[in-house]
Amino acid sequence: MKLVDEIFEMYKGKIRGSQEDLDMIAFTILEQLDHTELLEMVKELNEDELAYFIRLYIVESLKGRLELMDDSNTFYH
Repeated sequence: MKLVDEIFEMYKGKIRGSQEDLDMIAFTILEQLDHTELLEMVKELNEDELAYFIRLYIVESLKGRLELMDDSNTFYH
C-alpha cells in the first residue's frame, strides 16, 4: 500500500516498532483523514491488499470482543 510505504520511509529509524509507537502513528494519520479520503484509500487497494485489510479488521474486531467478554466474565466472578 502506497500510504504504508510513505509512512515507513518517513519514520524509518525514528521509531522502535513497539505497538505503542505504531498505534500512535496510525491514530495520528487517521485523525487527519475524512471519510471520503479513507474511501479513496480503500479504492486504491488491489484485491490482495483489500482481502488482507478486511481479514485484519475481522481478526482485530473479534479479539476486541473476546477481550470484552473475558473482562465481563472476570468482573462477575
